[in-house]
Amino acid sequence: MMAPLSWKVLLSALLLSAFPSAAQGPATPAPKPATPAPAPAQGVTLPKPTTVTLKNGAKLLLVERRNLPLVSFSAWIRGGALGAPAGKEGLAALTGELMQKGAGPRDARQFAEAVDGVGGTLEVLPTLESLIINGQFMSRDTGLMVELLTDMLTRPRFSQDELEKTRERMVSEIASAKDGDLRALIGAYFQAFHFTSHPYGAPVRGSEASLPGLTREDVLAYAKNHLGADRLILSVVGDFDSKALASKLESAFGGWAKAASPAPEVPATSASKGRRVLLVDKPDATQTYFWIGNTGISRDDPDRVAVELAETVFGGRFTSLLNTELRVKSGLSYGASAYFIRNSRPGPVVISSYTKTESTGRAIDLALDVLSRYRQSGMDDAMLASSKAYVLGQFPPTLETGAQVAGKLSELAFYGLDSSDVDGFASDVSAATRDSVRAVIQRTLPSPQDLTVVLIGKASAIRDVARKYGTVTEMKISDKRFAPLAAPAKN
Repeated sequence: MMAPLSWKVLLSALLLSAFPSAAQGPATPAPKPATPAPAPAQGVTLPKPTTVTLKNGAKLLLVERRNLPLVSFSAWIRGGALGAPAGKEGLAALTGELMQKGAGPRDARQFAEAVDGVGGTLEVLPTLESLIINGQFMSRDTGLMVELLTDMLTRPRFSQDELEKTRERMVSEIASAKDGDLRALIGAYFQAFHFTSHPYGAPVRGSEASLPGLTREDVLAYAKNHLGADRLILSVVGDFDSKALASKLESAFGGWAKAASPAPEVPATSASKGRRVLLVDKPDATQTYFWIGNTGISRDDPDRVAVELAETVFGGRFTSLLNTELRVKSGLSYGASAYFIRNSRPGPVVISSYTKTESTGRAIDLALDVLSRYRQSGMDDAMLASSKAYVLGQFPPTLETGAQVAGKLSELAFYGLDSSDVDGFASDVSAATRDSVRAVIQRTLPSPQDLTVVLIGKASAIRDVARKYGTVTEMKISDKRFAPLAAPAKN
């Protein structure tokens, strides 16, 4: 294939076509201009917040941004699904849902109307390690915003009627997902199987086995133990006066008690050795969904920028190696990706895809071949340059809005990171070399010999295929848990 024409060659061609006499040129060639130095990478600088730590431990991060009459906030409460007792998986998610279903003087309908009535947004996102509350209001409604957030955190109603309705809906959503697009659930199966006895194996939104048994007493106990001032990181960005807002927030949260229990400690995670396979039987399936991986990196890994470059080339964009092989070239899948799930401790790194039942073996073999070649060879100069350009182009839009900046400030504080994670990102990307990225690839991507493989599909059709990849454990899609009960492995 011919190399693309440079802009100088194209310009010369245009000049010749428009002005033929230019072909004769001057008698003496003009001296060539000096080669310009590479332009410095364009980065993003995180605004410096006004930081206030209340006596009860609540941390406030405030950034004035007066370009729009909006105020956005992101409140992170440490604990999340890790705070739920064994057998009560989904308790944090249920608690988070109920915090929006009535608080302070408002019942569920009145609370929703208070938000919608001023065009605001408010949501609770449960994660493994935290409950995250995000919201955005017009600056004129900042007082209402603080009132609603304070009521949610310090005076939730936890109505029995709302609990029953919410619990039933959460169970129905899992059942519906089992009959639909299984990409929404395969992560829960993978983490439950891979992190067998580790808290990271708990399904954040619970299971059909755990949710029905959750009671109002469980929710009240969770709230007492894990909703407290010492767990709160609250970032607010927007059109306000920092001093006035800090005073308002101190009045709202200054008297909030600390959580009754210490924050959950996360045990170390480690990569598994050898291969093992979980086969989840869905008898009517016409496709096989699969996750293949092992334990990857933590959020604060020192090589996290190089990992992002490696992740992008391997499976992080449409033109990635995995998607090119499994979708574009072979047509075995509508999509293939790879990504790292980054927590306080190393979370999973996985290859994710799906294919027709009859092509299960070919798709998995091809994915593993791409993994093996990539770990061995790394990326060439063109791949590295492309990855750098892509990552640098994708990063600024993630910090465009006040809501995004608030979320980033809280995230960095939660994981004990500082602004250099953002401010130094572009220079760290530019400084990466083929050798440094190749070393990171070999350290963080799993060896093809050490893999956890989870397949959801028609077991009678793919059982023999599954056995090629390791010792097989089976369960049914109708089982109410995401992890198999202690059962003998099948070869």
